[in-house]
Amino acid sequence: MERAKLLNPLTLAFMGDSVYEVLVRERIIESMGSLSPKKLHALTVERVKAAFQSEGYERIKDVLTQEEEEIYKRGRNSSCITAPKSASMKEYRSATGIEALFGFLYLNRDNERINQLFDLIWRE
Repeated sequence: MERAKLLNPLTLAFMGDSVYEVLVRERIIESMGSLSPKKLHALTVERVKAAFQSEGYERIKDVLTQEEEEIYKRGRNSSCITAPKSASMKEYRSATGIEALFGFLYLNRDNERINQLFDLIWRE
């Protein structure tokens, strides 16, 4: 979808937020098995927090293509971002960049690249 590149970065982040959360949920279920919904939710929340996503960027920044880096930066530098109390503005902006990147890749149907990047982020 060539149009994805033209979308507002916060629109990309909106899409990427759900993509990222589904990946986290899948990995938790794969690694932890059957747990109570309350425990699954708590584990998910820890991995979708802005601080964790911001750390994720540090893990993938050296392997991003120029286009991916540009999408990340567009998301990170978006205006109208208000950080929640649980994250610094820097962490929240970086997390928005990650979400924009995942949204962009998803809308371009690049699931292989999404999985490559998420594998790097997920490492313990």
